[in-house]
Amino acid sequence: MNSESSPRMRVVLYGLLCVLLIPFVFPTWWMVTSSLKPISDIFVFPPELFPSNPDWSTYKQVFAIQPFAQQYWNSAWIAAVVTIATLAISSMAGYAFARIRFPGANVLFIVVLTGLLIPSEVTIVPLFRMFLKLGWVNTHWPLVLIPVFGAPSVFATFVMRQFFIALPQELEEAARVDGLGRFRIFRTIALPLAKPALASVAIFTFLHSWNLYLEPIVFLSTPSKFTLPQALTQFTDAYGGPMWNIQLAAATLTALPVLVVFVLAQKQFVEGLAHTGLKG
Repeated sequence: MNSESSPRMRVVLYGLLCVLLIPFVFPTWWMVTSSLKPISDIFVFPPELFPSNPDWSTYKQVFAIQPFAQQYWNSAWIAAVVTIATLAISSMAGYAFARIRFPGANVLFIVVLTGLLIPSEVTIVPLFRMFLKLGWVNTHWPLVLIPVFGAPSVFATFVMRQFFIALPQELEEAARVDGLGRFRIFRTIALPLAKPALASVAIFTFLHSWNLYLEPIVFLSTPSKFTLPQALTQFTDAYGGPMWNIQLAAATLTALPVLVVFVLAQKQFVEGLAHTGLKG
């Protein structure tokens, strides 16, 4: 009885998952297909799932209207630097909070976590005044430093701390008997074992930096220095109306690398999240 019902249940389960997948897949499909349509066909009802006459020239216009290639590079290198710096800082801080016992460690960790409770809108004005005095307004420095020392880094530290707490201490005790110091134990034993957590932190950090919007519109004013979220708002006609097909083409190009990174690293992403809740 169970052997006969198992294939049926599997078919029902897969069918249910396909139905639940529609609200998540359809907006992306609509974005991609609408980028190939004339503006008059984008908002027709019911929507066309396949464009009758795909117009690929919208993707050329994306690069003709703005310095989109430069803006793409801006987002890419900023996200890469922020991700690498956050991985370095959060892994060391997370390991310190997990393994090094010192007076007030728990209190200090709670103080660090309060950084997650402060909205970025609250700190944007004092940060702007600070970077203005440093002469870093209309540069990429604020877009690098704010995430590295802000809430994304705090969340990354929390994830890394939870992962290191779950690691058996016996692995490190054997190395300590052999004469290895704290930093070498971290670099040669703890860090290589933390690849799933590092992958999760890298994806979260990269996504946050790639999608950052508030800070670019506050600190940047030159189009060649814009990042992609800010650049997407600039595809307008002479009357200030949005050029929907070109804007959707730019949005498709913007979402593509994020989708590729997540698909390639989804296994490590899930494993990292699973390990962060094993031990408190």
